Amino acid sequence: MPDILAVIPVYNHPATLRQVAEGVLAVHPHLLVLDDGSLEPVAPLLAGLELEVLRHPENRGKGAAILSAAAWAREKGFSHLVTLDADGQHDPAELPKFIGAIHTAPRAFIVGVRDFEDNPNVPFSSRFGRRFSEFWIYLQTGRRVDDMQSGYRAYPRAALEKLRLWDQRYSFEIEVLVNAAWAGFEIVEIPVSVHYPPAAERVSHFQAFRDNLRITVLNTRLTIRALIPVPFRQLAWGPGERVSVRRPLKALKRLLADRATAWSLALSTLVPIVVCCLPILGFQSFLMLFLIAYFKLNRLWALAVSHACLPPLMPAFCIEVGHYLRRGIWLTDISWQTLGREAFQRLGDWFMGALVGGPLLGALLAWLVYVVAALLARGLEKNEAGTEA
Repeated sequence: MPDILAVIPVYNHPATLRQVAEGVLAVHPHLLVLDDGSLEPVAPLLAGLELEVLRHPENRGKGAAILSAAAWAREKGFSHLVTLDADGQHDPAELPKFIGAIHTAPRAFIVGVRDFEDNPNVPFSSRFGRRFSEFWIYLQTGRRVDDMQSGYRAYPRAALEKLRLWDQRYSFEIEVLVNAAWAGFEIVEIPVSVHYPPAAERVSHFQAFRDNLRITVLNTRLTIRALIPVPFRQLAWGPGERVSVRRPLKALKRLLADRATAWSLALSTLVPIVVCCLPILGFQSFLMLFLIAYFKLNRLWALAVSHACLPPLMPAFCIEVGHYLRRGIWLTDISWQTLGREAFQRLGDWFMGALVGGPLLGALLAWLVYVVAALLARGLEKNEAGTEA
């Protein structure tokens, strides 16, 4: 059973911190306040409350505070963290929503989607930043997340500690979700309310130029990584659960047991093969991520197939097919002359082979996957029927 720690990272919010902490303790007994180098230590403000306080001697950023809380949680045996801001923006009474979601999906990263519709005090920067980040995560991962910048969220501690994270300040909350998506973790969204006081009463540590520059640099780096045709480390499933085309029958059984269908797996075979045949090196990964989201493909199987089709396998296949279609003979002379000096001709062969050979190969393998998956699905249904009987 999950053991959940509520965490309040705080940096110079003395007016609202105690009220937020009391609200958390009213619905959950385990609370850690991480003082990220506030000008005045926060421990005296929380006197008499049954909670723990850790302090960074100097301000290191919200991401660093969350990672320090995760390290403390590991020592104390907590499996999950639920973070909420110290400025009163989040309602502690909604913490049970996250606890319920954790019990339902213990390996998921859970994000509270703030309701901006009924709050006239929501700043323009928050509305714009939300849509801006939504676009970038869709571009980088093929997933839609409505509120990337919400600080009200739940982390599976062990998963959080496995991710390779670089940014430890404001943009940490964006980077962690992108990396979680790449690693195969589910991202669950739940609706939450939000409170923004009038602008004159609001305390914000967001510095427009500095923090927007960091977000721009982060999104540039993440997008470049998304375009590199190198598989992402899959951390969501254990060694015995991971999907690989090296063990296709085992992988298909695992996906079918996880509610995949033979048709979706077939389509998730066809599309990656067609994409990997295209002469657009450097952009195949981006196109693949977009099509996974657009056609609602089985992400794990589609990525496994696309990783198996990395160069030089698919380009060589297309060049051979294209050469035969254009000249009526197979290309058997592999040399500097044919691949170097005649590179422009090979590009034409590649393009022709991608248009004809890619869809044909993809359709053939998709049909094979459909037949095998359909047979495996029937076997699983018979086993389930026998178990129930």
